[in-house]
Amino acid sequence: MKFLRRILDKQARHFEPGGRFERFYPLYEAPDTFLYTPGKTTAGAAHVRDALDLKRLMMTVVVALVPCVLMAMWNTGRQAHLAIAGGATALPNWRTDAMEMMGLSFDASSLLANTVHGALYYVPVLVVTFAVGGAWEGLFAVVRRHDVNEGFLVTGMLFPLVLPPTIPLWQVAVGISFGVVVGKEIFGGTGYNVLNPALTARVFLFFAYPAQISGDAVWISAGTSADGYSGATALGEIAVLEAVEGSDAPLDGLSAIEGKVSWMQAFLGDIPGSMGETSALACLIGAVILIATGIGSWRIMVAATAGTAAISLLLNLMASSTNAMLSVPFHWHIVLGGWAFGIVFMATDPVSAAQTNRGRYIYGFLVGVLAVLIRTINPAFPEGVMLGILFMNLFAPLIDHYVLKANIKRRQARYAQ
Repeated sequence: MKFLRRILDKQARHFEPGGRFERFYPLYEAPDTFLYTPGKTTAGAAHVRDALDLKRLMMTVVVALVPCVLMAMWNTGRQAHLAIAGGATALPNWRTDAMEMMGLSFDASSLLANTVHGALYYVPVLVVTFAVGGAWEGLFAVVRRHDVNEGFLVTGMLFPLVLPPTIPLWQVAVGISFGVVVGKEIFGGTGYNVLNPALTARVFLFFAYPAQISGDAVWISAGTSADGYSGATALGEIAVLEAVEGSDAPLDGLSAIEGKVSWMQAFLGDIPGSMGETSALACLIGAVILIATGIGSWRIMVAATAGTAAISLLLNLMASSTNAMLSVPFHWHIVLGGWAFGIVFMATDPVSAAQTNRGRYIYGFLVGVLAVLIRTINPAFPEGVMLGILFMNLFAPLIDHYVLKANIKRRQARYAQ
């Protein structure tokens, strides 16, 4: 590492004021401060001293995402191998060739084979995300003449985890470009964005290319061919259930999946879905890390869970013969789709979420309500968590505004002469 430090120090003069590449200083500063602590110190008296800076905050979120990343690779490979074992034909492609070159079989019981095969899907998506998104970050930093912010580090880690493994890489590039430019940079960059950038990128792909990312016939098992193996996810199967002709009995959405998937499977993450969203357990581990370090708001998580429980119980009472989703109970909602991932990592975004404590309770509760309401009332959108979070991102400033007004009125009444 000393060798790398000497190289960076030797090149610094070219990027500092007066150097040939002064304009491109942000591109030098980004890797330098990522690998090492900044060499500059505050010259005058600092108003606030804290060991937690933006870089450490972002790295803590990345650490919390590690369980989801590991599950993404393992489960992607496992679902591919289960599909192959079930009779799907593994057509030759570079991933299957790579597996054969490494001497690995398509065995769903092999931890190594599952993880390596899954990594062959996850890593390219991750690389494209950071390459394209990082290029946009660097471009805006150079044009605006400020340092490259570390905020993209988390966005770049989150985005691949909410995508299906077989999504075309060009769509990954288009999606992350939209998320960075429209979701963040046009508002001023990190700390000024109204919407969560990773979710903005995901929702763009959701509406622009629905065949590859949503519906009742999306990818469920990676790598059985160059085009993937298609079928209905758990939420998709419930959403398209139809009543038996002439029957007025409420549709039982739970029966559509209980015979195929157990609740424990869904909790652990051994089910089809987007790469990093399937395991509620991995998300729970991440939640513990975020809460313990004070990075993620437990108020938002608890309130969102309460909102989900309240609306689920209400909708269960309204079960009908026209909508199977109405009968899905609370304990299944929290382990299906991206509910756990969205609530833990997306809804708690410190920039786009509510900032006041009371506002966080209101914001989180409404996120939980909207997530279930969207996926239940509109079968065309069986996954409503991301839309619920984005919708509440827009109202978070308004919630904080009225919470602050209420606090001011209360204090004025308390100290009135």
